[in-house]
Amino acid sequence: MRDLSITHVDAVHPSPEDVTFDIAAGEVVLLLGPSGSGKSTLTLALNGLIPHAVPATMTGAVEAGGIDTAQAATAELSTRVAMVFQDPDAQIVTGTVYDEVAFGPENLLLPLDEVHRRTEDAVRRVGLWDRREENPDRLSGGGRQRLAIACALAMGSPLVVLDEPTANLDPQGIDDVYAALRDVIATGDRAILLVEHNLDAAMGFVTRTVVLDRAGRVAFDGPPAEIIRTHVDELLAMGVWLPAASLAALRMRDAGTPFDELPLTPDELAAALASAPASARLQVRDAAAGAKPALASDTAESGLPTDRPRDRPPSGDETGIAPVVRARGLTVRRRRAEILHGIDLDVEPGTLTAIVGTNGAGKTTLLQSLAGVVPPPRRQVSVDGIDPGSASPRELASRIGFVFQNPEHQFIAHTVFDELAHGLRLRHTADAEIDRRVGAMLARFGLEAKADVHPFLLSGGEKRRLSVGTALITRPRVLALDEPTFGQDRARASELLALLHDLRDEGTTILIVTHDLQLVAEHASHVVILKDGRVHAAGRTAELFRDEAPFVEAGLRLPSLQRVLAAAGRTVA
Repeated sequence: MRDLSITHVDAVHPSPEDVTFDIAAGEVVLLLGPSGSGKSTLTLALNGLIPHAVPATMTGAVEAGGIDTAQAATAELSTRVAMVFQDPDAQIVTGTVYDEVAFGPENLLLPLDEVHRRTEDAVRRVGLWDRREENPDRLSGGGRQRLAIACALAMGSPLVVLDEPTANLDPQGIDDVYAALRDVIATGDRAILLVEHNLDAAMGFVTRTVVLDRAGRVAFDGPPAEIIRTHVDELLAMGVWLPAASLAALRMRDAGTPFDELPLTPDELAAALASAPASARLQVRDAAAGAKPALASDTAESGLPTDRPRDRPPSGDETGIAPVVRARGLTVRRRRAEILHGIDLDVEPGTLTAIVGTNGAGKTTLLQSLAGVVPPPRRQVSVDGIDPGSASPRELASRIGFVFQNPEHQFIAHTVFDELAHGLRLRHTADAEIDRRVGAMLARFGLEAKADVHPFLLSGGEKRRLSVGTALITRPRVLALDEPTFGQDRARASELLALLHDLRDEGTTILIVTHDLQLVAEHASHVVILKDGRVHAAGRTAELFRDEAPFVEAGLRLPSLQRVLAAAGRTVA
């Protein structure tokens, strides 16, 4: 890349701007930057989608494998650059998993034996071989993410570009993806450009970090450990993600615990804690746990019997509080397959409940059924006194706001302002009140400069913030969010989580689906663990996180940071 600047249609300023760097064979380059800095836009220039397919003005030059991307056809560039988009649904086109992976090599006119060899190897690498004859539509969001990665691997291109490849994956899926990518890079003749917020998974894999600032310019370029340790304060100010262990150590530092060197991994943090005095470790445990003190008080106030079976969620009868969301015997089928099997669940008002589980466990289906996005069978679900199985869309929207995993699935207007105003206009809200509430929402999510921009031209993080804003603006009593922090930089994710806590304080009940168990530990009041379409365990977060067993039994594992902090707590107990 040489002096690369890209300006989208209707945008005032380019993003990225004046970017220059090289990627050599054998490198794994981590591209960091705040939401809106142009990370995803930059990746689209590598394979020629910008300027050939996406309307944007591009200056400077990009060469991939010696080919000028602005001059070559996109089909030719596909042999040089393999791409995994932020939204895997944007690149799936065939009717079976096997055919999807074979599609690229077939279009390269490779010999049939080579097509079969590449396809089988790629499908096996991402753990989908047993589902190779299924329609991709039947895969979970994480399953489709792994499928998209398999398609990229099968192309055999010297550069593989991945935009948030692990955002929708469970821990095993993340391990599978990075194992496959390590095999790819081990040959030394290929390179990887990675846009990733899950730095805990990436730190042991990447060899170099390029950081874009808010204006889309290159701020730092060098070895990951050196960049993070040397420029941690600037990175914090930018709002980019840092490893969880580093963030915990910074909170510990602020609480008075010194570190000779900033830890980047849980193992480094554990080693630092082992040499710290007991009094410091006790202070550190509380400082690093974020919202843990609040969770402890939640437990004290819950009044739940200690011998309640962990495979059954607390009912309204047990807590004495009438649930705002209630499911009894919830069974959901798609085509001939039964996805959810007799779910019983109560959600108390004013709680923040996280639904977790492996890919394919039924998390999104459960959330969509509770919200009426996928109408459940009648008389199996109640939300704030209405039945989503029979209620009208307007009735539902007044009770529960829903945020899709892929924000584009809910955009209908031509500008950001009109997208936010749509729900209010349906309720015949006065124009002055619409202007006031939309203006406040734009400011709250940092979208003031995007008010007149088409929603589809926003960055991935900006689309996520807009989708949350559209669900919030009508002030529903229940808010359901599918992977709410996906595509957000650290600062915006923190703002969103702070907003969710504010809404909870105001009485809003919040349901989220997430793979981020660190987020769950720090922010959720309750957890529902799904396994194979059934509730495997449910209860107060503080109670469930005392024992790793229910998570492990469901195919999950507690974050390494949680295990380190738990060990530190046991040491000083």
